[in-house]
Amino acid sequence: MTNFHEEETLGKAYDSKLMKRLLSYAKPYWVYILICIVLLIAVTAGDLARPYILKYAIDDTIRGYLNPMYVLDKSSGMKGILYKDKIYVRENELSDSEKEVLKNSEMKTILKVNGNYYLVNGYIKSDNHDPAISEQNNEYVLTVDNDKYTADLLSTEDYRLFREKDIKNLKMVGIIFLAVIVLSFAFNYAQVFILNYTSQKIVFNIRQEIFSHLQKMSLSYFDKNPVGRLVTRVTNDTEALNEMYSSVLVTLFKDLFLLTGIIVTMFNMNAKLALFSFTVLPFIIIASIIFRINIRRVYRAVRVRLARINSSLNENITGMKTVHIFSKENKKLKEFDEINKDYLKAANEEIQLYAIFRPAIEIIRSLGLTLIIWIGGNNVINGAIEFGVLYAFINYLQMFFEPILDLTEKYNILQSAMASSERIFMIMDTEEDIKNSEQPIHLDTIKGKIEFKNVWFAYEKDNWVLRDVSFTINPGEAVAFVGATGAGKTSIISLINRFYDIQKGQILIDGIDIKDMDKYQLRRRIGIVLQDVFLFTGTIKDNIRLNNADISDKEIKEVAKYVNADTFIEKLPKKYEEPVMERGSTLSAGQRQLLAFARALAFKPDILVLDEATSNIDTETEILIQDALGKIVKGRTSIAIAHRLSTIQRSDKIIVLHKGQIREIGSHQELLNKGGMYYELYKLQYKEDFQLGESL
Repeated sequence: MTNFHEEETLGKAYDSKLMKRLLSYAKPYWVYILICIVLLIAVTAGDLARPYILKYAIDDTIRGYLNPMYVLDKSSGMKGILYKDKIYVRENELSDSEKEVLKNSEMKTILKVNGNYYLVNGYIKSDNHDPAISEQNNEYVLTVDNDKYTADLLSTEDYRLFREKDIKNLKMVGIIFLAVIVLSFAFNYAQVFILNYTSQKIVFNIRQEIFSHLQKMSLSYFDKNPVGRLVTRVTNDTEALNEMYSSVLVTLFKDLFLLTGIIVTMFNMNAKLALFSFTVLPFIIIASIIFRINIRRVYRAVRVRLARINSSLNENITGMKTVHIFSKENKKLKEFDEINKDYLKAANEEIQLYAIFRPAIEIIRSLGLTLIIWIGGNNVINGAIEFGVLYAFINYLQMFFEPILDLTEKYNILQSAMASSERIFMIMDTEEDIKNSEQPIHLDTIKGKIEFKNVWFAYEKDNWVLRDVSFTINPGEAVAFVGATGAGKTSIISLINRFYDIQKGQILIDGIDIKDMDKYQLRRRIGIVLQDVFLFTGTIKDNIRLNNADISDKEIKEVAKYVNADTFIEKLPKKYEEPVMERGSTLSAGQRQLLAFARALAFKPDILVLDEATSNIDTETEILIQDALGKIVKGRTSIAIAHRLSTIQRSDKIIVLHKGQIREIGSHQELLNKGGMYYELYKLQYKEDFQLGESL
């Protein structure tokens, strides 16, 4: 049997077996996941395209006029800019073979000097020089790096002629850039929606499976495992898996695609500058390793302390009535304050680590950018690269750090998911100890004969609650069990319903061993009314029906009337639609008990079990309950457990238990005549009557 300890530990940051098992839940949705991956590739392509489009806009459009131009005759047939009966073709628009053919042709370059544009006779690759302009012999002479070039002053109209194509291209670039942004948004929206829908469906299935598995577990499992921890498994831990499916499973591909794309694009643009850009990578790796080691230790501490808070809250809120009765508010507040402070301390340590790590990465990023601006800027000035390339490199380097930070976050999410999945699968892997037979016997009805043959039972090994218990209850008999607290009365009820399995002996119903019967069908044929009636949040009608659609509203009203529950239901503002608060806190104990009778009767049981069903009830309500009891036990095998002997005097058979063994069996009068243990119990309850009789 699995037990949850307060000091929960985290498993490995990554466990291939656990991951394989988690991925098995995603397998039915592989089409959606594949669509998400394709959409993420499209989104990543859009992210990578934006800096490259801007690089093209800067180098080939905004600064396109700086490209040297071949000057050709109008008759050459080449496409270009027609100016003064000559065709001007930019060098960057020609293929290498065309450049080879035109290598001896005249070349001109447009340069801007002192606010004016000049058409310079000659090949000048860059405008990063500081040209000087002078006028000699009625023509302009430009001096660039001690070289002299003749030039013609361009009018505004002439300059616009040379830029006409650039303006058109810039408009097209703007449209393409806008289209990339819009498409990226649409693809991103679609993948986020599909991915979150898929992850919610996966987690929904896991949560359903956990809850379904918990329902199959025996009561001994819940005896040994705190409810607060089990609730945490179904809620908090499944939510941690949701984060993994939505933030790691698919989006991890985006980070990898983006990193790969940035590296390839940067090397494709300029390998030397790319190598300089990635000199900061070792520092990032070292910082990430140090952070990962420390954050795992701190994260473990945070999880443990959070588990303590959940456990403390569950215990204190559940036991709030007891806290108020004994005025322990201050004590419990101090206890919670200590636990809360421990959590705060661990959370602050986690915040401090992030406060160091993130700025450290920012500093490394800034150093990388400084290096790029310094080296790349010099290359731009020297004409080795174009300004657009430097601009794109700065953008790509800034983008490069985002997936690295994202991967660090994903590591934490993955670690949390691994820990949560370990705890979830610990529940799922705990086999139900009350198993159905491989070929269970199905009975539509039960006559009601119950036999215990030499039954031994213990909740814990060798700590026997029942010792060699044997008895027979015949169909239609009303049998009562009496005895001191701890004698084993309630255990017998639990065993008949097979909430627990016995260690020795045999329990038969209608001559069939209950281990050979379908346990769910068996429990449906047995109605139980407990001392502490549990009512669910909903309405009066819902609590009688318990979601059984086969029970009609008419039947609900009939059984309520039959057990006298209608006497208070009809007085409620909304009657059968009256809301019931958690555990039925707005109803009295007697009202809850009457509802329990109605609930038991609505399911038409063949055997009725009443466990202390009339204790703690006021006299007026007890009269109603006694009347109801007489009706519902008629024609059924009934078993009653009661400390108040007045409620069982009419039973066909009374079985007296003491320390897990049967001491006496007989009717009320027979047992009194014996003068044994039952007689002593009766004398204790009616001490005053006995004393009065002796005095008379």
